[in-house]
Amino acid sequence: MGSKYTKRCTEEFKRDAVALIGSSGRTVTAVAREFGISSESLRGWYRRAKADRGEGGSGELTSAEREELKRLRKEVRKQQQTIEIRKKATAFFVKENYR
Repeated sequence: MGSKYTKRCTEEFKRDAVALIGSSGRTVTAVAREFGISSESLRGWYRRAKADRGEGGSGELTSAEREELKRLRKEVRKQQQTIEIRKKATAFFVKENYR
């Protein structure tokens, strides 16, 4: 649950705000003030949009890469859990065979 002060913005709203930075030549802070949002939020959206266009330069991941990384981490967690379960099952059956 977010804070009662957290404002959820649509993707369209984010795109519009980011586009205004590029097209108007105004600063992130000025655009954020106009839209009534945090300049840090807008700065993050702007960085992410630049990375998605391949302009990041700072090694920042694109949205597609972030999604793939999230998916792969989830898959690794699931496989680690499977390995742990199999280790415990193996230990149990080995113990049962020596009784």
